[in-house]
Amino acid sequence: MRRKMQVDFLEGGILKNVILFAIPLILSGILQLLFNAADIIVVGNFAGSHEMGAVGSTGSTTNLLISIGIGLSVGLNVVVAQSVGAGNREMVQRSVHTGMCLSLAVGLALGMIGYFCAASLLRLLSTPLDIIDSATVYLRAYCMGIPFNIIYNFGSAVLRANGDTRRPLFFMTIAGVVNVVLNIIFVRQFHLGALGVGIATAISQFVSATLVVCCLLTEQSVVQLCIKKLRFHKEETFRIMMIGLPAGIQSSLFAISNMLIQSSVNSFGADAVAGNSAVMNLEGFIYIAMNSIYQTIVTFTAQNRGAGKYQRVNKGLVVSMGCVIAIGVILGSMFQIFPRELISLYTRDEKAILYGLIRVPFFALPYCLCGLMETIMGAVRGLGYSMMPLITSLLGSCFFRIAWVQTVFAQHRTLQSLYLSYPISWALTASIHLACFLLVRKKAFQKNTI
Repeated sequence: MRRKMQVDFLEGGILKNVILFAIPLILSGILQLLFNAADIIVVGNFAGSHEMGAVGSTGSTTNLLISIGIGLSVGLNVVVAQSVGAGNREMVQRSVHTGMCLSLAVGLALGMIGYFCAASLLRLLSTPLDIIDSATVYLRAYCMGIPFNIIYNFGSAVLRANGDTRRPLFFMTIAGVVNVVLNIIFVRQFHLGALGVGIATAISQFVSATLVVCCLLTEQSVVQLCIKKLRFHKEETFRIMMIGLPAGIQSSLFAISNMLIQSSVNSFGADAVAGNSAVMNLEGFIYIAMNSIYQTIVTFTAQNRGAGKYQRVNKGLVVSMGCVIAIGVILGSMFQIFPRELISLYTRDEKAILYGLIRVPFFALPYCLCGLMETIMGAVRGLGYSMMPLITSLLGSCFFRIAWVQTVFAQHRTLQSLYLSYPISWALTASIHLACFLLVRKKAFQKNTI
């Protein structure tokens, strides 16, 4: 019998279950986003716009560093969820212990790479000289917390695969409070600037990782973690990598294309970087809500794929697409109506605010397209196909944006022409993902891979 904390995706009303599962994910994602938002708000208000720009300029770099780990956690989520749906307890246990071993190895590797390559990565992005030193200090401090970030995401993926999104929300709430309190102490009281918020973020990530590991160790369900059972199992490692590695590579390619665009933004100066950073953080709240539907459809599709429930997979995608459209319209409209007031929460610098206002029309209501793109991609990935979304995203978004910067933006060097690449790439990629889902949905249920 399922515990009250777990949502049963195999039975009952689809819309109700999607909402019950997604709401804790949305709240958890918002809190995780507040790690960086709190950094920027505190620095912008107590240390100035240049320190704020330094922190904000690292966003694309940090996304690149953790994208492989986050992608692999998606692979773990799919493998565990399919095994849960199929009722295969032994495979669930092997997958959980393999996944947690993988999280430690990947987290340590990514943290070390980021720490020792921080300055080189920021120079590669043409980070303005007046903020690059502070940005390097912040990035190195942030990278000390990357191993804990990856462990938390893998542990949360295990709980999500079993239908539980509430406890990860509780853990993220505690870590978020720790982060905000330490930000204020380190920046306002000790005047550590970018270094202070970097250290605060790393500590908060340690807290979240500790909580999720303790939860799994004391869990009474099929996903219980046992230290003595931690090892790499060949078959489960292969399955996690086959689904998760393409997802991680895809996220990395997105991060690389976004780094190229960040580099283009950097060429407009520190005020443009600060304004762009503020709006990116605001957009993050819309994205988090939509990405929660993506995570929901991945788990929903994987469980029902494992249980052989074909029609629920089809209905689940339709319901999820309706949810992201509703989220995009509601949150995007609020952003479109009150842009100056929202940007002012991050910075009081008028030049930075004006630069931020340029970005708003391209990322408020058009974010519906991004949500549709990710939701359809999540359904394909939940069926067990990960290479197809990788290729589609590579062509439809990454290569498209790179080509856009090299052609359209090169001829019309304005922020408007740069930002226009996003909604066009979202619409193009979403269309291709939908065609892929329609192509593979029946084929997935004819396979016997669980």
